[in-house]
Amino acid sequence: MSQQGYVAAPPYSQSQPGIGGFSAGFGPPNSSLHYGHYGDPNSSYSAPQPGVSKSNVPFGSSAPVGAPPPGTHQFGQTNFQNGPNAPGQQPHRFQGPPPPSNAGPSYPPYSHQSQPAYPNTASPSAAAQLANQLTSMQITSYGNHTAQSSHMSSGHPTSLQGPQLPPPSQQQMALPPGSQVPPPANNADGLCAQPSLPPVARQDGIPGPVLPHPNLQQLPGQPLGPGYHPQQANYGPQMAGSQLSYPGAFPGGPAQLAGPQQKKLDPDSIPSPIQVIESDKASRGGQVYVTNTRGQVPPLVTTDCVIQDQGHASPRYIRCTTYCFPSSSDMAKQARIPLAAVIQPFAIVPPNEAPLYVVNHGENGPIRCNRCKAYMCPFMQFIEGGRRYQCGFCNCINDVPPFFFQHLDHVGRRVDHYERPELSLGSYEYVATLDYCRNNKPPKPPAYIFMIDVSYRNINSGLVKLICDELKTLLDKLPREEQEESSGIQVGFVTYNKVLHFFNVKSSLAQPQMMVVSDVGEVFVPLLDGFLVNFQESRSVVINLLDQIPEMFADTNESETIFAPVIQAGMEALKAAECAGKLFIFHSSLPTAEAPGKLRNRDDKKLLNTDKEKTLFQPQVNCYEALARDCVANGCCVNLFLFPNQYVDVVSMGLVTMYTGGTLHKYSNFQLDADSPRFLSDLRRDIETKSGFDAIMRVRTSTGFRATDFFGAVYMNNTTDVEMAAVDCDKAVTVEFKHDDKLSEDSGALIQCAVLYTSISGQRRLRIHNIGLNCSSQLADVYKTCETDALINFFAKSAFKAILSQPLKAVREILVNQTAHMLACYRKNCASPSAVSQLVLPDAMKVLPVYMNSLLKSCVLVGRPEIPTDERAYHRQLVTSMGVADTQVFFYPCLLPIHSLDLKSDAVPAAVRCSEERLSEGGAFLLANGLSLFLWLGVSAPPELIQGLFNVPSFAHISTEATSLPDLDNPFSKKMKSILERIQSQKPYTMKLVIVKQREQPEMLFRQFLVEDKNIYGGASYVDFLCCVHKEICQLLA
Repeated sequence: MSQQGYVAAPPYSQSQPGIGGFSAGFGPPNSSLHYGHYGDPNSSYSAPQPGVSKSNVPFGSSAPVGAPPPGTHQFGQTNFQNGPNAPGQQPHRFQGPPPPSNAGPSYPPYSHQSQPAYPNTASPSAAAQLANQLTSMQITSYGNHTAQSSHMSSGHPTSLQGPQLPPPSQQQMALPPGSQVPPPANNADGLCAQPSLPPVARQDGIPGPVLPHPNLQQLPGQPLGPGYHPQQANYGPQMAGSQLSYPGAFPGGPAQLAGPQQKKLDPDSIPSPIQVIESDKASRGGQVYVTNTRGQVPPLVTTDCVIQDQGHASPRYIRCTTYCFPSSSDMAKQARIPLAAVIQPFAIVPPNEAPLYVVNHGENGPIRCNRCKAYMCPFMQFIEGGRRYQCGFCNCINDVPPFFFQHLDHVGRRVDHYERPELSLGSYEYVATLDYCRNNKPPKPPAYIFMIDVSYRNINSGLVKLICDELKTLLDKLPREEQEESSGIQVGFVTYNKVLHFFNVKSSLAQPQMMVVSDVGEVFVPLLDGFLVNFQESRSVVINLLDQIPEMFADTNESETIFAPVIQAGMEALKAAECAGKLFIFHSSLPTAEAPGKLRNRDDKKLLNTDKEKTLFQPQVNCYEALARDCVANGCCVNLFLFPNQYVDVVSMGLVTMYTGGTLHKYSNFQLDADSPRFLSDLRRDIETKSGFDAIMRVRTSTGFRATDFFGAVYMNNTTDVEMAAVDCDKAVTVEFKHDDKLSEDSGALIQCAVLYTSISGQRRLRIHNIGLNCSSQLADVYKTCETDALINFFAKSAFKAILSQPLKAVREILVNQTAHMLACYRKNCASPSAVSQLVLPDAMKVLPVYMNSLLKSCVLVGRPEIPTDERAYHRQLVTSMGVADTQVFFYPCLLPIHSLDLKSDAVPAAVRCSEERLSEGGAFLLANGLSLFLWLGVSAPPELIQGLFNVPSFAHISTEATSLPDLDNPFSKKMKSILERIQSQKPYTMKLVIVKQREQPEMLFRQFLVEDKNIYGGASYVDFLCCVHKEICQLLA
């Protein structure tokens, strides 16, 4: 068992003032508990308030606290814990949607001076105490990886702990003591913002004050560490004092704290995501990964390999938070590791891997267990000479249908085992019979309806013409099955402002005909025959219509729009045609016209960081939820393209898109020249992507555990059926499991995901994915097989769901708690004995803290007036449906040193850590997180690089207005283009390139993505967060 260990601050084990016993609970925070009392100079910690007891609970058990806050219908108490609820037991984790990453290019400039929220009242003695703690902070690392050079800096005690005897298979690394970070610059962009451990007063008396770093004073003449020298720029706010309840909560400006100056902690000595990614690539990249073993841990999402299905679903379809489940619910509660699977049922399989086989049993249909209805799969055991089989999920004995009978060989395996996909593969498809179809009738091919907002602004900006021109070529590329010559998808067209215009484009007409529906309160479809048509048959009429639409509305003065009736109309049209389909809606403003779904501007900054902040993430009116339900029931998926110039209430407008499995795109302050390529690229991808329509997903499990919670762009009408009007290759559903009995180590934990859907050709199919996990009564086995990337996907989605019903502060605290709890349990039960002051991390989770800190700093979980509510809602919605690969890069962006390109090879330069320390004046760096793309240029970037990429002679000549690089015939330009294409090809959203020059204002935006550093909005640096988590662990273990 390899594990990564840390020694951090010996005195952490001493009792701290104001830190009570650990409580797992959350709930409405007691109004009288504050963040660490910045404002009261007389008290250095938060004393227990009347009526709030500090619960001293043994580690691993839940505190008996009151019930969670009343929430919406989705948040019953059962959502919150492993196993059935014990009376009075405190739920230990929230369920919720995920957090988006910080910032989007639409943020306003930071023109005003934001004030620190609290005066800094840390006492010098307290600062000195922490100084002493940090002086002796050493970091020791275990693990089966190459030991880094071990050296001790002079002047520090090296024998704070007795000699450590690592287990035989471990190597020991001693890293330099003195957890130190560069002193802060009192500068606007916070290049070296001070790390600090904020006062943290958790609501049930968890930790009390955590004192600031001792080494934050600005020392004259002190160099600021590697990287470039910060400029005293005159733009942007000072580092505002964040009010987060985790590290990074000190006001800006240099902290006047006493304490000896120490050597800076070498960032290379704390676990690096880049090192983890690169070592996995080195050991498993380019190889064939065979899925023939239950419970094996797959290569990371960042590792390129060939996956060969031999009985368990490819990790492209299913990834788990751990590949070994604890055998009992008590163990699960002790470890607090969420047991979850991230399922991406339609994930793209690369050309060098086998596509899914389709099994067709004709009228007999798929073979299923009589009791639990699981589908035939490799987990079924054939007995009695092949005449019967035992279900691997519920152990029921079933007769084998005569048509499916086959003899067994000498090891009890059917002789046709390898000829039948459903017996030998983890993933395959069945052709469904009429029993699986709506009204027992075969479905029709789906339809696409294009609905264009033709209000004044969209006509005037040229957007309507752009859409119409693009559709002329795109309609030839509608998706089709490989064996078909043309697509079976039908198309229809609607335009709207305050009223709806339907178009008859029947092939027999010479000209398209327009029908106006002005009664938007009771929408009806004015024509059936001729509205939905085959594009190839009606080509001339459709092209004619697309030419006419921009001219038809050229003189419009109508600026008000409707929205809900537009969706209603599209759904009614699909319902009348008895087919499923997608609506592509192009909309730009808040729907203020008198009609159902009318919205007002409710963007109230006063609600930030209050208990009412959650209302900003709840829809403004009920009609959108009802509309979403109807859309799902009729197989109508909504893809929404928003072009807002101001607040449009993304929460309300995007709700139907989220519930129907659609995709939301947002282009703030859309400029035709700058933003067209990105919009058109997104539109092409959305139209050409193959989807499954009118889909229902069910997840079955073997006995002993069950699926309890589902997170994603889905609708749940009951507790088991996940309904999606459509599902595409990018959408993932994260499923949480809880024990309802003991699990057997012999039979393991089996999961089967079945998705019933209509294909683009109109065939009803079942897509089946099976995976088997191990079970163990040893916690070490559970920790050893964890996957950090899947854990972060789960935590993000559950946190983003929780903010609908809980204050953000409570949600953030639960995340910090959860991190500390998982690591403390490992330390207590799995790690080799070591000094209390040592921070020990399991090898499989050693980079969990950096990802968790990044999640805590995401704009969804940080309520700041500078961050538009729409941006937060947009990120929240996107993350909710992301798969593991997308959340990985979203929370830890990829930072590539472009100046070190090897022009002679195809290789992309190795990524570097997301920190300002990695930047250099003489370099150029590309940063991508799946939504944003930055090219950062140092002031001394090589002239040949600048000439090669921009065709200008020097740094000063580069224009930051450009959103793409010029096409130049030179090796630099060609190599850069190929890197950009490669990065983009793996992501569902087209990223707009932002060019950032060192020491210019846009650099502020870029810095928010350097997730290892302190954030402009007050989030902690990675080092600080590690200290904070370590302190909590020490409290739990004390």
